[in-house]
Amino acid sequence: MIYLARRNPALAAEDFPQAWREHSALGRQCVNVADRVKSVAQCSRVLEHPDLPPGASADYDGVNLLALRDRQSADDIWSDAETLRIMRPDEPRVFSTYVRNFALTAREAVIKDGAQTEVCVYLFLKPRAPGALDEVVLAPSPSSPWAQAQRLVSNRVDGAQPSGYEYELIVEAWYVSVDAVAAAFAGQSVWAALPAELGAHIDAATSVCMLTRVTHRRP
Repeated sequence: MIYLARRNPALAAEDFPQAWREHSALGRQCVNVADRVKSVAQCSRVLEHPDLPPGASADYDGVNLLALRDRQSADDIWSDAETLRIMRPDEPRVFSTYVRNFALTAREAVIKDGAQTEVCVYLFLKPRAPGALDEVVLAPSPSSPWAQAQRLVSNRVDGAQPSGYEYELIVEAWYVSVDAVAAAFAGQSVWAALPAELGAHIDAATSVCMLTRVTHRRP
């Protein structure tokens, strides 16, 4: 499960990661959450850097990457009594809306196996036409900035897409640092750097790139 989150506007951008950690801590009170969610990586938007790659968005505040026990858990978690009682009432304090309104379920395919490091560039990709990305495989050339990632994962969205979140493919590209991202792209737009086959099938104007840093991880 992957969230593309906006913060509650009452929170300053720099205060969002801590509020998010506090919200995540409530999950320890939910037995079924602990059982269903194997790992969590809360990735907050990098707020300042002199050499951010062109194309990175400032319209969202974070991406949450949750590895689930199984596919059924992605559906069951929304009706879990403990989650509804303990976590859902706290969601508006942290986020712009309830989590279910910006959460997507996906099946991952690891393109390049490596560690989840501290910095991740996420791509939320909308197709030019429905289904246009069904057969497209992420295959960057060796000289591509994407190939310089420590870990590269393609997540194919599987299940309901909330209104405004009609993404079909979500890419994770993990780098050792923000400086490593800047060096890899060297001023090149993240969209121009996409493999040609993938770039030809997406709507870059409505797709989203997020440059993030891990601000909370479990376990």
